[in-house]
Amino acid sequence: MAEKQKKAHAIMISMPYQGHITPFVSLALNLASKGIAITFVHLESVHHKLSKPHHKPDLFSDARQSGLDIRYATISDGFPLDYDRDLRPELYWTALLQTLPSYVDEFVGNVIRSDPHSLHFLIADTVYVWPAAVARKYNLLNVAFWTSPALVFSLLYHLDLLKERGHFLREDDEAEIDYVPGVGSLRIRDLMSSLSKRGDVTGNYLFKAFQEVKKADFVLHNTVEEVESDTLSALNRYQPTYAVGPIGFSGTSNVAVSKSLHAEVDITKWLGSKPAGSVLYVSFGSVVQTSKGVIGEIAHGLRLSEVNFIWVARAHLTASGDADVLPAGFVEEVEDRGLIVPWCDQISVLSDPAVGGFLTHCGWNSVVESMWCGVPMICFPVTYDQPTNRKLVVNDWEIGIDLGDAATLDREGVAEKIRILMSGDASERFRREAGKVKQMVRDAVEADGSSVNNFHRFVIDLDKKLRST
Repeated sequence: MAEKQKKAHAIMISMPYQGHITPFVSLALNLASKGIAITFVHLESVHHKLSKPHHKPDLFSDARQSGLDIRYATISDGFPLDYDRDLRPELYWTALLQTLPSYVDEFVGNVIRSDPHSLHFLIADTVYVWPAAVARKYNLLNVAFWTSPALVFSLLYHLDLLKERGHFLREDDEAEIDYVPGVGSLRIRDLMSSLSKRGDVTGNYLFKAFQEVKKADFVLHNTVEEVESDTLSALNRYQPTYAVGPIGFSGTSNVAVSKSLHAEVDITKWLGSKPAGSVLYVSFGSVVQTSKGVIGEIAHGLRLSEVNFIWVARAHLTASGDADVLPAGFVEEVEDRGLIVPWCDQISVLSDPAVGGFLTHCGWNSVVESMWCGVPMICFPVTYDQPTNRKLVVNDWEIGIDLGDAATLDREGVAEKIRILMSGDASERFRREAGKVKQMVRDAVEADGSSVNNFHRFVIDLDKKLRST
């Protein structure tokens, strides 16, 4: 078979968390719409959770019927299917990083042997440490997909600098960091938890992962060039870098694929009964856990604020694992203006005219979706990249307000911040700035927008390199 007739084939593997799965699925659809074959790999545990609410044995069956070449496969993570991976997410994550590489190695080898006529390449989550070794073993091009902002990537990429300057694992420090290429000034409190907290198990692991990502052939970022231009420009000096976000709103494929790990409650009717801009949406994402005390202060703050709200109070919201974490009597007291649900379609909620603000943990998917909808935010980061995402929202883009942290949180302060965001002069300013960011983000995925052009450039560059190696 002539080289030019061989089809490019991506083997895609994401981290098994909602914030990673969602952009990975969207990237797969976008690549398939460009004629690239995809083998999308889920962990068996993720497939089990996805198939339960959506009742589909193959998550990409509709995509294939529409003509996209997306194959679907599952691999084990080494744990029994009934093991509760959400109860202690950091413990599971640590163990996963040790058990998964051997399963991936075996799977990739089997795929290549079963299809020797395709031009295989790897697209893996940047936080994994094994992609470079697997790519080298099987002579594959290695594409790293980063699902958080470029700022976080750059800080992790330059961990050696942070260590040299003594800014790695320095807690409660307002020291200024102003030496990272392409990154403006920030403080220790703006760093990811894995870089600023002693005892966080992920710091040294991420250092190793980012030593490995420097060996990638290409790096894709789920961000927008216009909102992180200096950082992306600096990173592009090291290796080919492409801002292709927000990937979930980009591309030509209109195929719906199940992404949510939880069954969703339809709250359209409830939102329809509320005035425009009057509802605060509250969600801490799909993974992070906080304390019952924090939940209590936020609940009382919502009560004192007297605003309408929707609160996603999912299972395992606290590390205690308690099914009922809300204060006694809270639900009854706010039932005329508050709706408590276990999960919902976040983008449809943020898109609703009734929603005027978002109290968020600042996970990147949540931030991007809020930007897309022009909804200003109240930021309460808990862990991972969330403190750095808050810095972007509050300080750089000025589309949100900082709620503080668990140590300083109190109900009166929560109520005051809610009122500031939802009404008055400051609210108008936040909404105006959020509208500007919304326009930039949406322009990026229009025809001839920066993300569309970057994605097209990546596909061309990828094809050239595949056929030259």
